[in-house]
Amino acid sequence: MLLERALKGEELAIARLLTKIEYVDPEGLKALEYLAERSGSAHVVGITGIPGAGKSTIIGALIDEYVRRHHKVGVVMIDPSSPFTKGSFMGNRIRMQDRSMLSNVFIRSLASRGHLGGVSAEALMLIEALDGLGYDRIIVETVGAGQTDTEVVSSVHTIAVLTVPGTGDEIQALKAGIMEIGDFYVINKADKPEAEASYISTKFVIDSAEINFRDGWKPIVTKTVATKGEGIKELVDMFEEHKSFLESNGIFRRRIVDRRVKMVELIVRRNIDQVLQKTIDENKKEILMMPLLKSVEKIRDDVIAKISK
Repeated sequence: MLLERALKGEELAIARLLTKIEYVDPEGLKALEYLAERSGSAHVVGITGIPGAGKSTIIGALIDEYVRRHHKVGVVMIDPSSPFTKGSFMGNRIRMQDRSMLSNVFIRSLASRGHLGGVSAEALMLIEALDGLGYDRIIVETVGAGQTDTEVVSSVHTIAVLTVPGTGDEIQALKAGIMEIGDFYVINKADKPEAEASYISTKFVIDSAEINFRDGWKPIVTKTVATKGEGIKELVDMFEEHKSFLESNGIFRRRIVDRRVKMVELIVRRNIDQVLQKTIDENKKEILMMPLLKSVEKIRDDVIAKISK
């Protein structure tokens, strides 16, 4: 059985099982239900930030450090998707082939499928599945579309927002949205001359912010040079400190509940969208012949009738 083989750690079986889950295959959903009963112990870390900040590079370095600490690491890398096929534009997994060959590491790349919040229903299902399969550290890389990535908050325990010196991120730091969701703000490529100025600017914004930080945790600003592995050990130490903070305050478990609620919400929304699109396609000619409000009422009533069946 596919699920049994996946639980034994067979990589090919895990890949096939995750595909069935991602495409909402009945066997996949049944397996997900079983895995959800086993999940709830993985520390899920979200990596977000602007394109070019070095997210893939820093994730590779984090994998190496977690493996050194004998953790089983799962990675979900969410790429921008085609508006036509919903397929992935960038195979991030290809860039990390050397890490995917490591034992106790499984990397899955999938498309955002047009979901602007940075995390899709499919991504949440894969996080839940990897947790149930025994991966105790799960890293999620979001699309990296800037302030639209804020929905990752409801999906992970710890969020690291990457910024890069010399790209105007010290101005970005003054904006709302993504600069209010992070537990850590990582100045990557800190060997650049502008790094210290970016560090000081970002730290000033955090220290002087008049907002309620999530969970009462004051964000930490740190520097890394991911290509050289500098600052990575310290960053993982900080992640572990944050994990302990969440566990001691009962927030760790609450985040898992939030993730599952969001997953169910997104799946239901997707099903409703599919029914809505089908109903519109079936009624295109009638819509053209009807007044606007009457068209809206007809489509709404038809969708409700179909969902109620």
